[in-house]
Amino acid sequence: METSPAEKADAQLLRFDQSGALLRKVAQSAAVGMALIGINGLILYANRAYETMLGWEPDAALGLANADVMSAEDRELMKLRFGQLMRGEVEDFQAECRMDHRDGGQLWVLMTATLLRSETTTRPLYVIVQIVNIDRQKRAEAALAKSESLWNHALESAGQGVWDCDVPSNEIVYSRVWRKMRGIPEDEAVDPAQSAWLARVHPDDVQRVLSASRQQGQGADGFDTLEYRERHRDGHYIWILSRGRPVEWDEAGNATRSVGTDTDITRLKTAEAQVAEEKERLRVTLDCIGEGVISTDAEGRIRFMNPVAEVLTGWDESHAIGRVLPEVFATSYEATGASAPDVIAACLASGGAREIDADVILADREGKRRGVSGTASPVQDASGGTIGAVLVFKDVTSFQEAQRQLTHSANHDGLTGLPNRSAFARALTDASRASGVGQQGSALCFIDLDRFKPVNDTAGHAAGDHLLKIVAKVIRAACRPQDFAARLGGDEFVVLLDDCPIEDAEQVARRIVESVAAIDFEWSGKHYSIGASVGVAAVGAGSADEALARADAACYAAKANGRGRVVPAL
Repeated sequence: METSPAEKADAQLLRFDQSGALLRKVAQSAAVGMALIGINGLILYANRAYETMLGWEPDAALGLANADVMSAEDRELMKLRFGQLMRGEVEDFQAECRMDHRDGGQLWVLMTATLLRSETTTRPLYVIVQIVNIDRQKRAEAALAKSESLWNHALESAGQGVWDCDVPSNEIVYSRVWRKMRGIPEDEAVDPAQSAWLARVHPDDVQRVLSASRQQGQGADGFDTLEYRERHRDGHYIWILSRGRPVEWDEAGNATRSVGTDTDITRLKTAEAQVAEEKERLRVTLDCIGEGVISTDAEGRIRFMNPVAEVLTGWDESHAIGRVLPEVFATSYEATGASAPDVIAACLASGGAREIDADVILADREGKRRGVSGTASPVQDASGGTIGAVLVFKDVTSFQEAQRQLTHSANHDGLTGLPNRSAFARALTDASRASGVGQQGSALCFIDLDRFKPVNDTAGHAAGDHLLKIVAKVIRAACRPQDFAARLGGDEFVVLLDDCPIEDAEQVARRIVESVAAIDFEWSGKHYSIGASVGVAAVGAGSADEALARADAACYAAKANGRGRVVPAL
């Protein structure tokens, strides 16, 4: 099915910078008509003032070509001016033109068009159009020859102040509205000197206004409109949109009379400043937080990255823009190495938040790996539609390492590094449950050192601890690679032999006895000889505690029978 112009416009608007959502909210309440035009000339957005001014129902203009709403008389000229903008030949323009009203009539507007470029490539992206209804003013200008007072009244009704300057005498007449917007009483004389006017103009605007007003006084094209700040009588500044030009000349071609109108656009300028301030505050906030932030459009393509995200991924924002998340945010599971899911894609598909899995590792552009955690959340427009997503994530490598160390400490003996009693109890329980299920059964060796106490008593605990470390290594070396060796405490050790008949377990136990007996331990010039007694028991399908008790009893029997030997449980 062919996509309608309105649908194409919607699709383009969804790709518009997400920060524009706030601007659109402000624009919706603005008194000035505002529209966003795509590079293809289609209307992508129009605020209420724009639609009301032209008699359109909400969103009815979306998808139309901008030229379609121009009057036939001005259409070709405006196509030319917009063409210059779209090609980037000019950055903005301002012009008066007629636009077709929905009821079939025409409306004069003052149109200001400004080109928006890509921040990364500087290519033209959109055109912001602002229109001010000057229909009454233009009609009043047309009727000026018949009734100048009627013309002035119409302009005042539209809230526009009027000034009329006799150039040779520099006598200027100001309307009531012109005075009111500046807080000047109606009966107060106003100094017509240019210096008096410039004294009220904001210092930052004086040079620009002075240059433009000279061109305006000469009737130069493109200088009939200017914006500047002027001080109100109570001390604050107001923004003024001033339009004026010569209307009468002498025989030598010198202007003898100039007229114009002033419009208070302070509310619009305030709204623009608020939007700019909010965007700057957001930018600074995102730059300062300690977490990485990546935002995407509705197709999952990256539109923004803050500095932390650049550091963690190894990607510069300029190189990441336009790429899908997995190209930049390359994640995998630490345990298996398998690729982790694209949380942004999952978020956009479901319309809900998605969290990064617990054991996910992020590999940056240089291959450095770090643990990460975070959440992807959808970004919605005013109508509830999803227009993109934001991923907020952080480096949890140190936290994961601390967790691993805590887990290791909780399950291992701090002196020898072997698994501790708790870890052994879980392993023995698992072996009991698995006994007889496709296996020959497991066996348990209970080891108690012989002649260890004299080492502690005569050489000290430091010597005893050092000897226990040696014994742990010897026991581990005497076992099979798959066997589970642990220290229960003191000088007691155990070895759990998985899938091992009792005869093979006795052979492993004898190797342990021989290896411990072969230890030649020297401390402070004195040599010590120790041994090991081992009890061996089969691990059946019964209680794990029962198997341990039988192995312990067999070890006790080995000690009673002379030590340094292996005794199987009865």
